[in-house]
Amino acid sequence: MKFTENRRQVEKLDVDFLGYIFYSPSKRFIGEIPEPGLFQTEKPKVGVFVDENAFEILGLAKNLGFEYVQLHGKENPKTCQMLKKPGLKIIKVFSIDKKFNFSATAPFEKVADFFLFDTKTEQHGGSGKKFDWSVLQGYSGHTPFFLSGGIGPDDVESIKEINHPKLTGVDLNSGFEDEPGLKNIEKLERFIEEIKN
Repeated sequence: MKFTENRRQVEKLDVDFLGYIFYSPSKRFIGEIPEPGLFQTEKPKVGVFVDENAFEILGLAKNLGFEYVQLHGKENPKTCQMLKKPGLKIIKVFSIDKKFNFSATAPFEKVADFFLFDTKTEQHGGSGKKFDWSVLQGYSGHTPFFLSGGIGPDDVESIKEINHPKLTGVDLNSGFEDEPGLKNIEKLERFIEEIKN
């Protein structure tokens, strides 16, 4: 979320989390001075970071009331453990391509509450591109995961066909925007209704 009024519209939908990007190179960065009221929601908030200092994350989480942090960089299990200690829940992101070895997730099993599998690109997510979802069958870990990367309004049936016991949710972003950070409410509403029924 980047715009307060848009956040108010999105939170009325049947969504489980609202994400806020604290990575300045991202087109969806909340900005140096976020819009007033941007974080005032009853929905669980996810702060999204890339290789940010752990103490900086802890301070922001406390001040802004974040329950979750999503880590998109090269963060190690020790950093995750440090963030988890005060009660934050951890979503660790892995960038996936056909060569990805899911053994890379093993060191994070005890420190992450969720994994998020996104498409491997030069940037840290937000590419709007899909990876080959069939590679998910190679994941045999215990941590539930979110599917991310290029998901759009027409992907409901394809997602329903993914038969994986640990798939717990989908990350809806660029495929549901009118511009970076501005969500299209009609597209979101239709997709959520279709995927939950």
